[in-house]
Amino acid sequence: MADKYILARRDLELFPVQQDKEQFIVIQDALGLVEEGKTLSLDLYWIMTLLDGTKSLRDIQMELMRNRGGVLVGMDELEEIIAQLDESFLLDTERYWEAKKQIENNFFASKVRPCSHCGSSYPREALELKTMLDGIVESQAVVSTPQGNLKALIAPHIDFSVGSDVYGSAYQQLKNTSPSSVIILGVGHRMTKGLFCLTEKDFQTPFGIVKNDRAAVKKLEQAGSQIISENDFVHKAEYSVEFQVIFLQHLLAKDSFTIIPILCGSLVGSLSEYRREAYREAALPFFSVLSELLREKGKETIIVAGVDFSHTGPKFGHNMPASYLEPQSKQHDKKLLNALSKGDPDGFWEESIGVKDKFNVCGFSAMACLLEILPPSAGKILNYQIWREDPTQSAVSFAAVAFTTKQDVQGVEKNA
Repeated sequence: MADKYILARRDLELFPVQQDKEQFIVIQDALGLVEEGKTLSLDLYWIMTLLDGTKSLRDIQMELMRNRGGVLVGMDELEEIIAQLDESFLLDTERYWEAKKQIENNFFASKVRPCSHCGSSYPREALELKTMLDGIVESQAVVSTPQGNLKALIAPHIDFSVGSDVYGSAYQQLKNTSPSSVIILGVGHRMTKGLFCLTEKDFQTPFGIVKNDRAAVKKLEQAGSQIISENDFVHKAEYSVEFQVIFLQHLLAKDSFTIIPILCGSLVGSLSEYRREAYREAALPFFSVLSELLREKGKETIIVAGVDFSHTGPKFGHNMPASYLEPQSKQHDKKLLNALSKGDPDGFWEESIGVKDKFNVCGFSAMACLLEILPPSAGKILNYQIWREDPTQSAVSFAAVAFTTKQDVQGVEKNA
């Protein structure tokens, strides 16, 4: 076994945490194989970084001995550590792949996507969740928007505990509306292929089940056959759509609407060139069908984009604290928001290209899609905030924007 090469899983999220002067690593596993709340000591984390598939156990044994000042590390001790990591589903081994395959098969066989973040990001019980959402929506002073019909809404997908004010500003706008269909544009944080990921599954939350507009999704699947993911598995643990669904259920009448859930993948590296022209060329048939769905007679359809903006600091790949980058990232966010509110896709793209996506705007692809299908609208920025994570010297920004179209006295929509 000494000559065996071991690879640690690369699909885990690892977060440094300090408590009572002790540092450790918290593990998050979208598959749910790793026990929730499991942590690693810094020593174990360091060993995992060595398991990159290029070093044999003998090589790692030598590294450990050097790290311990020449103290002998037996192969039996190292093999025991490897066995413990594998037992916890932290390694890219046959045991992991068999378990993953079973999870995938169970997901594919179901027509319903269960909530993945209930009980952790928000309450599992419906009454407790209702109380929480009431508090969020009612906590903010009502922000007026241009008169007319709500056509689109940009809301965050950051954790509710830090983004509640901006969620409240966004979802106040949903009051007194009654859409029969909602196109939800989320962010495919774990997407590796395709510009979009679709699912025909209904969504289940503590409030019950929201029906999927499967006929519409099938049209999109046909139109975007070359640019969508080969399956819908990344929807299983993705929260950017789920968080919007619970607000929609909370504020709209029960069973009064269906959803079209769309995850948008990163555009950097996915296009022949990082330009709007390349994006439109690749996805124009897909956009055409989305636009048709928005204009479909007998239906009132709105768009909700669950997105965040700049991600800065060491946690997101920068070599300096977010506080140093904040003046630049805020200016970048401001320019993106101004382009959005004006319905200016060219200006939106030019700003991102100009900084070479330096600030990791994870919602860029979803907002770029929104701008391609948005009817002529008046946009208003409702709120903008930054969450600063002091332990990692990192930060995330997020915003709320509402888009409305004006109507004449006969109810015919006019260009705003």
